[in-house]
Amino acid sequence: MELDNIEKLLEKYFEAATTVAEEETLRTYFSQESVPTHLEQYAPMFQYFSNAKEERFTKQVPLKPRRNYIKWVSVAAVGVLLIGLYFGQPSKSSDPTDLAEVYTQAEIESAQEALAMLGVNFQKGTAQLSHLEEFEKTTNKFLTKE
Repeated sequence: MELDNIEKLLEKYFEAATTVAEEETLRTYFSQESVPTHLEQYAPMFQYFSNAKEERFTKQVPLKPRRNYIKWVSVAAVGVLLIGLYFGQPSKSSDPTDLAEVYTQAEIESAQEALAMLGVNFQKGTAQLSHLEEFEKTTNKFLTKE
C-alpha cells in the first residue's frame, strides 16, 4: 500500500500538485536505504533536495555604510535653484511706465496695421486647410472600412 501511495505522490510531484507535507514524505522515503529498483532513479534527486535544504551560508556579508549623496546633491540643487531665481529676476522699478509714454501714437498705429495684415494672412491660410480636412475624412472612410 505504501508503494502505491509513493507512486501516486511521485505522479503528483511531477505535475506540480503536491503539498509541502507530501514532498517531505517523498524526501524521507527516498532517504531510506531500501528503495525499490524501479524508483531508484528518483532517490539521488530527493537526496540532493534534502542536502540543499540543510545547506547554510556562513560567510559574513560586509555591510557598506549608506551614503546619502543623492540627498545632499538634491538639497544643493534646490539651494542653487532658489538663489538663481532670487538673483535672476529683473529688479522692479518703483515708477511703472505706461506704454503710451514710451511709444508715439504713430508707432502704435503702425503696429496695429501690421497685426491686422498678419490676421488677414492667417485667415487665408486656414481657409486653405479646410481642403485637408475633407481629404482626411475621405481617407479615414477607406482606412476604417472593415
